[in-house]
Amino acid sequence: MIKILIIEDDAEIVEYLRLAFQVNIPEVEFISARLGATGLQKASEEMPDLVILDLGLPDIDGFEVLKALRKFQRMLIVVLTARGDERDIVKGLELGADDYVVKPFRQMELIARVRTLLRRQPGIPEREILHCGRLVLDTARNDVSMPDGRQVELTRTESLILARLIRDCGRVVEHSRLAEIIWGEDYPGSVNALRVYIGRLRRKLEADAASPSLIVSKPGHGYYIPAGGLTG
Repeated sequence: MIKILIIEDDAEIVEYLRLAFQVNIPEVEFISARLGATGLQKASEEMPDLVILDLGLPDIDGFEVLKALRKFQRMLIVVLTARGDERDIVKGLELGADDYVVKPFRQMELIARVRTLLRRQPGIPEREILHCGRLVLDTARNDVSMPDGRQVELTRTESLILARLIRDCGRVVEHSRLAEIIWGEDYPGSVNALRVYIGRLRRKLEADAASPSLIVSKPGHGYYIPAGGLTG
């Protein structure tokens, strides 16, 4: 059984999602909590495979709940919220959300995103050490070794994106290909969502995120790491 916990104070949304998952992913065991504190307790007791988290909770700010949930390293987190401001999206992803969905949402799109996240959640990820110049990515640990000695932690999504860019070092990886890696398919609006993830990676890895030299854009096409990568 796949265990999904939804932390959401709107009973109608909870029931809507419960029925949607019963129909589309019948092997799901669905747990819910309307308060952040209760949700964290259930997360600790039940250890769900995936959490769907609303940010507008009545007792605790949703971002604080997200930070607490992220301590459970192998727990996938999808933020589902009415907060569609780019600053909120960036903050949610910075705090470790694996995906961010803005209300109102399309049922099948949410189901597809959850399916994709669950497919890439094996028991123990296969370890691969990828190099691009002096940039080294450990795909099991989701961290990057930098030439200056820093160890930079990534989310699973960031690690997936960077792994693809390193494997195709020197070649442009198209937007649609990156979207398929993250969500299982390309969809309208994926370019904007990708821009958020790329921005986060640049802020973590680049000396100057405003003038990136490691993760370079090819407008209208995609992103690439120049041949030779980060030489430091």
